[in-house]
Amino acid sequence: MQNDQLLILTILAVTVGMFLWGRWRHDMVAIGALLACVVTGLLPASEAFQGLGHPAVVSVACVLVLSRGLQLSGAVDVLARHALPKNAGTTFSLLALVGLGALLSGFMNNVGAMALLMPLAIQLARRLDIAPGQVLMPLAFGTILGGMTTLIGTPPNLIVSAFRAQSGSGSFAMFDFTPVGLAVAVAGVAFVALIGWRLVPVRKEAGLEGFETGAYLTEARVVAESKSLGKTLRELDPVLDEVGAQVVGMARDHMRVIAPNPGRRLREGDILVLEAEAESLSKLLSELGLKLEEAVRPSEPADEGQDGKANETEGAAPKAQPARKGGDALQQIHIGKNGQEATDSEKDKDKDKDDGASRDIVLMELAVRPGSMLEGRSATDIQLRSRFGLNLLAVSRHGTRSLKRLRLMTLRPGDLLLMQGPPDAINDFAADMGCVPLAPRALQIPSVRKAWIAGAIMVGSVGAAAFALLPTAIAFALGVLASMALRTVPLRSVYDAIDWPVIMLLGALIPVASVMETTGTADLIARALLESVAQGSPVGALVLVLLVTMFLSDLINNAATAAVMCPIAIGTAAALGVSADAFLMAVAIGASCAFLTPIGHQNNTLILGPGGFRFGDYWRLGLVVEVIVVAISVPLLLWVWPL
Repeated sequence: MQNDQLLILTILAVTVGMFLWGRWRHDMVAIGALLACVVTGLLPASEAFQGLGHPAVVSVACVLVLSRGLQLSGAVDVLARHALPKNAGTTFSLLALVGLGALLSGFMNNVGAMALLMPLAIQLARRLDIAPGQVLMPLAFGTILGGMTTLIGTPPNLIVSAFRAQSGSGSFAMFDFTPVGLAVAVAGVAFVALIGWRLVPVRKEAGLEGFETGAYLTEARVVAESKSLGKTLRELDPVLDEVGAQVVGMARDHMRVIAPNPGRRLREGDILVLEAEAESLSKLLSELGLKLEEAVRPSEPADEGQDGKANETEGAAPKAQPARKGGDALQQIHIGKNGQEATDSEKDKDKDKDDGASRDIVLMELAVRPGSMLEGRSATDIQLRSRFGLNLLAVSRHGTRSLKRLRLMTLRPGDLLLMQGPPDAINDFAADMGCVPLAPRALQIPSVRKAWIAGAIMVGSVGAAAFALLPTAIAFALGVLASMALRTVPLRSVYDAIDWPVIMLLGALIPVASVMETTGTADLIARALLESVAQGSPVGALVLVLLVTMFLSDLINNAATAAVMCPIAIGTAAALGVSADAFLMAVAIGASCAFLTPIGHQNNTLILGPGGFRFGDYWRLGLVVEVIVVAISVPLLLWVWPL
């Protein structure tokens, strides 16, 4: 083994190890591997960033933008609402939902397809009276399977096509993946919708009962002798943290505020809306010197005088409301523009116009997407209250409970958040931070004309690439330009639509993979596998490549898996003296088969919270699906792409 081969193997081993560890984001690890290749002299510095301009990378970015156009125009919503049956039974309803997810995933970002259909899946589960996870997991698997069917269905397909082009055989066409991919997808969708959903562990719905939250919302008044008088809300945090409580709203004079600014200073007569466990309430009131606002009734507001004090009933029972009904306790909270807490001047103007009127306050569940801006951050880090005017009331995390307060809790992909605030402010927050609202949305089409235009642009781009009128990257780049010119995607949203960590991952790993080829390392690995496992059998080698790719895809990013395995697949075919097409297609199939863990694919991660799943819940259904994939794909690969 030569020195350069030893170096790249070491870099590759460390890279895969870092992927498995998961401490750093995938794009950071990939960039580190790229720079390591440059520093060690395996890759010329002038070629380090050529991967960012690679046609496969450009195509992935453009497809993401076109997918956003389909979503924003309402075209996908119309299709989903009309394609799904309203009152069908379990079997037909699941088949329609999972089939639609697979269909959409063939032509748009499968994470986007999953996010669009999740609220409908949860609604369907409630109608059918089955656990949400029994609908969500089949849907996640269906959207993953659908990506196998076309060139643009998933990034690994584009990467496989790019490596074929580099080998001198030209790129795969748009529907070259369809004969094998469609058969596998149809079989997989039929199984999970008809039989497989029964294999999904029945978990308690991760709804309001499953949230980590205080049990009650209680109103307490700041009186003249209160220890908290004159302090800011931020200065109350040590006491609140000690008893596990938080301030979710406050009232001053006739105005109430949702998610009050931490810098607000308390005055006599202020009323705090506290979220706390019942057993800690007494200590909290004592520590802060507050008195329960038991005289305030929902049907008969307290009669406040000019001094701002309400009538108080001595010895009355504590007035506490369950947290799950907290929205009722805050229906009259006052919100200023853009969901922010109203300023004094705004409140004075609004008070003259409509005393006591305000925007509706609702509770809404959000799922944290992989790659969300919330990942690794807390409500305090993003200044949730001061920036967005929202409350984080609860967090559900697949059966584990954090000892930290909610505002300090570091959020992860798959977490389910219970947010409180105006509906439009919550939706804006979800869009900005990369969350999926789980409440069914009203069917809204900004413009029927734009929906048709967005669909026509996607069809035109796919057609131009499918009939080889233009190279794939150029066809989709023209589609993006048309979307921008015709405003189906707002200009400010074009770059937001691109999943930049994936783009950087691909741009960094493509040059690293080329080093494996130029140093002969890919051929070395291929020969070792052939001699030790496949023993020179082309069919055995094909199955081995498929199984290794499937195994890696369950543990690391599927795009990274494809980039690592493509050189090995080409090297294996060269060592056997056969065509590399079947081996590259095996990599494409295997990279899209992340069914055993929640970390192999973003869609699996996305359903963790809403489905109430644990790490080990995926293999029961996933293992059977992977067996079906192998059983169907291997014969078809040998038939469609003969060795």
